Amino acid sequence: MTRVVILPVPTEEGTAYRAVAGDRWSEGATAGAALDALTAQLSPDQTNTLVILQSRRPDAFFDNAQQMRLAQLMAAWRSAQRTGVLWPESERAELEALVEAELRASAARAATLADELRR
Repeated sequence: MTRVVILPVPTEEGTAYRAVAGDRWSEGATAGAALDALTAQLSPDQTNTLVILQSRRPDAFFDNAQQMRLAQLMAAWRSAQRTGVLWPESERAELEALVEAELRASAARAATLADELRR
């Protein structure tokens, strides 16, 4: 069974959604659009899926401080992109680390849910 996690992603326009299954991912304006785009990438033997839609609330896997810092860094990155200002390498590295932590948190949430479903 393929596990799919759908996460809200803050954007300048509001919220987009990222669907993740293993090393594949897609984004869409809605959770359904992200899921449809991801499903198109899956092979026929991967179409039996378990879908998890994650809220944006802090949890044991990605806490409030991490969420707030991620939002700050994303806003700074967007501003640098719009204005053409060179963004500091230290902030870029911190942003990448937080994005990786968020993805690992998604996987941990999915694994925890899968364990609960086996009971």
